[in-house]
Amino acid sequence: MNLLHTLLAFVVALGTLVVVHELGHYWVARLCGVKVLRFSVGMGRIVWSRRFGPDQTEWALSILPLGGYVKMLDAREQDVSEMAPEDLKREFTRQSVWRRIAIVAAGPLANFILAILLFAGLFMHGIPEPLPKLRAMAEQSAAYQAGLRGGETITAVNGEPVHAWTEVRWQLMQHVLEKTPARLDVESDAPNGGKLINTVRLPLDGISTEDLEGDFLAKLGLSLARPKAILGKIMDGPAMQAGLQKGDLILAVNGAPVKDGLALVELVRASPGKPLALHGLRGQSEFHVTVTPDTLTDNGQTIGRIKVEVPLAPEMTVVSDPPWTAITKGAEKTWDTSAMTLKMIGKMIVGQVSWKNITGPITIADYAGQTAKVGLVSYLSFIAFISISLGVMNLLPIPVLDGGHLLYYSLEILTGRPVSERFGEIAQRAGMGILMMLMLVAAFNDIVRLMF
Repeated sequence: MNLLHTLLAFVVALGTLVVVHELGHYWVARLCGVKVLRFSVGMGRIVWSRRFGPDQTEWALSILPLGGYVKMLDAREQDVSEMAPEDLKREFTRQSVWRRIAIVAAGPLANFILAILLFAGLFMHGIPEPLPKLRAMAEQSAAYQAGLRGGETITAVNGEPVHAWTEVRWQLMQHVLEKTPARLDVESDAPNGGKLINTVRLPLDGISTEDLEGDFLAKLGLSLARPKAILGKIMDGPAMQAGLQKGDLILAVNGAPVKDGLALVELVRASPGKPLALHGLRGQSEFHVTVTPDTLTDNGQTIGRIKVEVPLAPEMTVVSDPPWTAITKGAEKTWDTSAMTLKMIGKMIVGQVSWKNITGPITIADYAGQTAKVGLVSYLSFIAFISISLGVMNLLPIPVLDGGHLLYYSLEILTGRPVSERFGEIAQRAGMGILMMLMLVAAFNDIVRLMF
């Protein structure tokens, strides 16, 4: 069932993106008066087709589900020598270079528009995300050295307001790529019950672009604040035998203060078979008990467990926006994500970022399944990000992609004549070679992720 769920989520996501991309080409081609012969979802042999519309365009499903295409009336692919003059006017290569540019660019543009609309819808609906409230950090961390102690809420990064943890991560990621320090505006509780506003300068020179593949915020000492170590449901096991009760607040273990529930869980997991002296608060009364975690193996690792639930979810916030603000934010998010994608591609080319970041259909399918399980909000966010990636990738100046054709037409504008057929053939073969190499790298990375 999990495999079926993943495949269904992948097919729906990819099918949506392909249809939107090709509809972009189709609609602008029709607006420019070009005759469209076929609209296919999928590649290769056609398994189903029907003809609709005044031009009797063939709408088809093809056997290979990766991709799609719009086939227009094109003298390079069909014999037009005996075609009626009114049809010849609708042939693709007879259109002005600006019309051809519009038709080719419409596919990626449609992907960007889809992403903007999806983000806008999510911003209007409201996305529940962790509040950017900080957990206490180690003294040797960059965050501690910058003056942070934990309990602060980040309100802005370099003057840019942030309301959720993902926004903090996104802003800091961009500053890492740009190799610039970050200035964090933070808010904390004052002793008199008010709020203290402070600004700290967080150096990012200890973070490399390779670190962006993992939890680089943790390397800086930044992590989400967690609830206090208040016990939830007590199950039959060491916790119950020691007399622990639901609602107990654990203050210290073996004489060392416990800062939150996550710290308690980590201590228990790291102490299989070792007695732990717990100091806690039950109502208004303090108590002391000793509990010895059971020993068990989890994924080849020996851990301790006392069989008690400990709430770990961070404090959440839901930010919703009116329609115009949501659309503006959706456009900004799409622009920023596109720029980030291009930066990452550029750094991969010069060797500053690992090629392990290139993913293929297996990884995309896995993420599609995972986000679909989490919920509709996560799944739609995933589709929006993949739509942006598809738009950016198609605009790369690689022959056989839309960006390659746009490069040809740009040269045509500069030189006043179209590129030669010989040059086009050589470029197409080179582009196909580059594309096949990228596909092999993506497939290799997918297999490595699957195995390890």
